[in-house]
Amino acid sequence: MRPTVRALMAAAMQSANSLKPTPMALLPPIYLYRRLLRAHRKHLPAEMRLLGDEYVKAEFRAHRSVENPVHLIGFLTEWQLYAQKVEGDAWRGEKLDEGKIQKMSDEQIGQLYELMQAIQKKGTEGNES
Repeated sequence: MRPTVRALMAAAMQSANSLKPTPMALLPPIYLYRRLLRAHRKHLPAEMRLLGDEYVKAEFRAHRSVENPVHLIGFLTEWQLYAQKVEGDAWRGEKLDEGKIQKMSDEQIGQLYELMQAIQKKGTEGNES
């Protein structure tokens, strides 16, 4: 069977698109929550897992009563992207996107700074012992 130009174009487009992560349908909150905890259990060291599990639990509890659909979609989308990164080990050494930092409130930036300080403190304690 002789390949047509249309078939070759379709194959080329599919291979070009395979470099980008394919968007997945949003998981319901409970399934996403379980997936995150499972990803932490399988892919993170014990100390990072404890921190990650507590953070995930706190965030999902805090957003339990949110009714704004736009806020919920953003929340679930970001956590799903995080789960994909943890499962694929793509999170190591990754820097925060400048656009996401610009969208953060002062309170969120303060929390991020506190997290950075806690991680650095933990790292220096680990190097000393």
